[in-house]
Amino acid sequence: MVSLSTEHGGGTGGGGRTPPARRAPADGPGRGTVEGADAAFARPRPRPLRWAVAAVGLVLLAMALNALITNAAFRWDVVAKYLTGDTVLAGLFTTLWLTAVGFAGGAVLGTVLAVMRLSRNPVLVALSFGYTWLFRSVPMLVQLLFWYNISLLYPELSLGLPFGPAFAEFPTERMISSLTAAVIGLVLHEAGQLAEIVRAGILSVGRDQTEAAEALGLGGWRIFRRIVLPQAMPAILPPAGSQVIGLLKGTSIVSVIAVQDLLYATQLIYNRNYLVIPLLLVATLWYLLLTTLLSVVQHFVERRYATGERA
Repeated sequence: MVSLSTEHGGGTGGGGRTPPARRAPADGPGRGTVEGADAAFARPRPRPLRWAVAAVGLVLLAMALNALITNAAFRWDVVAKYLTGDTVLAGLFTTLWLTAVGFAGGAVLGTVLAVMRLSRNPVLVALSFGYTWLFRSVPMLVQLLFWYNISLLYPELSLGLPFGPAFAEFPTERMISSLTAAVIGLVLHEAGQLAEIVRAGILSVGRDQTEAAEALGLGGWRIFRRIVLPQAMPAILPPAGSQVIGLLKGTSIVSVIAVQDLLYATQLIYNRNYLVIPLLLVATLWYLLLTTLLSVVQHFVERRYATGERA
């Protein structure tokens, strides 16, 4: 007859003994309680350094606000006068238009470049890599100046056969104005930036997703549009949103080629009345408002595409 040991097991029908409850060690007076019994009476440890830093930050903020409000050189009456002026609003519309066109064109071209970079064709991979390397390496200002002065290199653009006759010719000096040069420069520059963002988002999607879709007989474009891209959006949207905000602020650089954006509009005004600081504050307030609105839109779009713990 085999006997079973019940030293560590509790059984009412097996004759075993129930082991005694474990007690917390009593290291001193008042410490002989069960582990975790004093959790209800726990209080956070005081952190005086944290409160001191917060107090210093509030004092500095109050000083900055006081300097903004009480300094008469800011001329807030002039700021209120020109904040909604016709010239400023026209420049604001140009800034928004350039941001929308630059990002939309850059997103389309950047997506194409990202797909080319991930293809199995070495020629397409090399072309995509060369494009992103070039336009991410050259500063935006240099690109704008290059396209603005393209007529110095190519007085005429022609359509025809390579090394053959031309079917049509266009004078670049008339065709590429300052606004056109700004659009070309912004789109090409954004495409190089967004290509890497989209490529990183596509790489975040597991290969098993596309393999399963291929097993179901779905085509390449449908797999990309219905399976890969929606799953890549949570990884694409945060850096893409930051890129839009950066582009909105970066459009101010087009003022160097005489495009009447928001900054250039304020420059036109203070070149006449010499009120430099108030007019710069007008541009600053509009940029602050627009970037805040874009940040709010980015937040809700990210929530729309968030999944799992991110949601």
